[in-house]
Amino acid sequence: MTKYTLIASRDAFESSEAGHYLDLAADLRKEGNDVTLFLVQNGVFAARKSARTRAVEALAGAGVTVLADAFSLRERGIAKDRLAADVRASELDIIIDHLAEGRRVIWH
Repeated sequence: MTKYTLIASRDAFESSEAGHYLDLAADLRKEGNDVTLFLVQNGVFAARKSARTRAVEALAGAGVTVLADAFSLRERGIAKDRLAADVRASELDIIIDHLAEGRRVIWH
């Protein structure tokens, strides 16, 4: 099993590429890999309970760990209690831990 961390910085509502990136996370998980999706910058908009898409919740339900950058959330006025189910706020330094662990990290 390979461990992946996918970093998504684009808002799923402004870029169709963002949806394909979420599909990549789902496909990697279906193949039995350990997958973490880290939402950063405008990517955190998809982590809200009020988001128009439930793709992030579906990923979490499929076993993908979904994290949202705490700084990006604060910058956009998104309180932690407004996050979708199974999405956790996290500091950016977790990416350093994932790199040190030997995970494959992809930034989109």
